Amino acid sequence: MIRYTVCASPLGDTLLVANADALAGLHFVDQKYLPEKTGEWVRNDFLPVLIDARRQLAEYFAGERRAFDLPLAPAGTAFQQAVWMKLREIPYGTTTSYGVIAQRLGQPTASRAVGAANGRNPLGIIVPCHRVVGSAGSLTGYAGGLERKQALLALEGAAFRLI
Repeated sequence: MIRYTVCASPLGDTLLVANADALAGLHFVDQKYLPEKTGEWVRNDFLPVLIDARRQLAEYFAGERRAFDLPLAPAGTAFQQAVWMKLREIPYGTTTSYGVIAQRLGQPTASRAVGAANGRNPLGIIVPCHRVVGSAGSLTGYAGGLERKQALLALEGAAFRLI
């Protein structure tokens, strides 16, 4: 069974998705690549992991939290999981590029594959895919929209270049 809740954020409503005890998704309700709701989805505003996720997300937007401390269970391929683990290593307030992540994975020619995995990250903000920019520091795709990516980076004080 999949449990979910919807919570407000300064950048729009977010859909929080969990299994019994771990967060499996954080999506803006109008972004690309939303999970498909099936009959096994049940709204639960009181599941402890969803309560913790709402609280930590509010703290992040208030500037009181720089890292999230939640049990995570994102579904994806082995390559996607490896990319998402590298995303979690990007410090608050900094950016990196797809190419750098590919190099850190030991696959320096996999920049596009890293970009594709980045775009399918089911735990936006918590797994900070917004911290990945183009090789020259320019803003590039973000499933939640470039305006949100820009706002998240500005909140963190990260350097980026508008094109």
